[in-house]
Amino acid sequence: MNNIYDLYFSEIESFLKDEGEPSFRAKQIWEGLYQHRYSSWEEFSSSPKPLRQKLESHFSITSLIKVNSVFSTDLQTEKILFQLKDSNYIESVLLRKDNRLTLCISTQSGCPVGCIFCATGNLGFKRNLSSGEIIEQVIFIMKALEPNEEKLTNIVLMGMGEPFLNYDNTISAITKLNDANSLNIGARRITISTIGIIDRIKQFSEKELQINLSVSLHAPNDLLRQQFVPIAKKYPLRELIAACRSYFDRTNRRITFEYVMIKGINDSPILAFELVKLLRGLNCHLNLIPLNLTSHFMGKPSDTSTIREFGKILLEKGIATSIRDSQGSDVQAGCGQLAGKIIQKQH
Repeated sequence: MNNIYDLYFSEIESFLKDEGEPSFRAKQIWEGLYQHRYSSWEEFSSSPKPLRQKLESHFSITSLIKVNSVFSTDLQTEKILFQLKDSNYIESVLLRKDNRLTLCISTQSGCPVGCIFCATGNLGFKRNLSSGEIIEQVIFIMKALEPNEEKLTNIVLMGMGEPFLNYDNTISAITKLNDANSLNIGARRITISTIGIIDRIKQFSEKELQINLSVSLHAPNDLLRQQFVPIAKKYPLRELIAACRSYFDRTNRRITFEYVMIKGINDSPILAFELVKLLRGLNCHLNLIPLNLTSHFMGKPSDTSTIREFGKILLEKGIATSIRDSQGSDVQAGCGQLAGKIIQKQH
């Protein structure tokens, strides 16, 4: 059965036309999905019962089952584990900070990239999510926030999976999230995070969207980066940075780079200066992030003083830099950690 959230408005119109239904019903269905956020076809009371029965026989309206959720000690971070129709798992993370409510969502179940310090990579790749399954994570959280009159401010595609290895479904999802007639989430409030899939960055830049782009870097040279990110062998840093420069030239949008700080491995002053050389002249912002501990990687997060010294070098050389805390680390908010626990219990 198809997921109704996979469809564009025009595709719903086409379905209704084929079924001999009047075209105005499409708007009713669209509003029920994205504005009223109904969770069953029976709630679409403005549509006649025979049409609701047709819709129910052709389309699912909920494909996610909430399995578990955990909160950080300060209650500012919630990680939610969902089970899909085929029994695979995905995770979403809700982050509260200042006046921002950010939802981090998944684009794949598991991940094929295999970053050695990432819990999702350790799970392996299961499958791509459909655009509807990506959107449903947002719908679910929006409905959960309604009783407290809270609203999401930002969406980050930085959960399980590599968005640009599920490119078409990712673009379809953000198009619908951004649509003024659906969830109307501003483009500048949506961020896509990638490990650096060069051809897709180039393709994405051609759309000239105002969506934010974040690139996970983790090292200033290919030799070191390939130790962390095996897929980086296909994507040399020279070509990746060139694609990022091209992206800025096409969109005029500053790029964010993510750099996970691992004690004694990628946090030396020498590497900081090497990073300065790599990024010089590129309009960007660098986030330094202490490593989130996982059971399968023995590395440790860099000391606070080391991170500050690393950041100081970058700032003094003109690279805009922030030190980001690993929000939710006490509930294992790093991608894949909650799903990993469930899967281990099943085996």
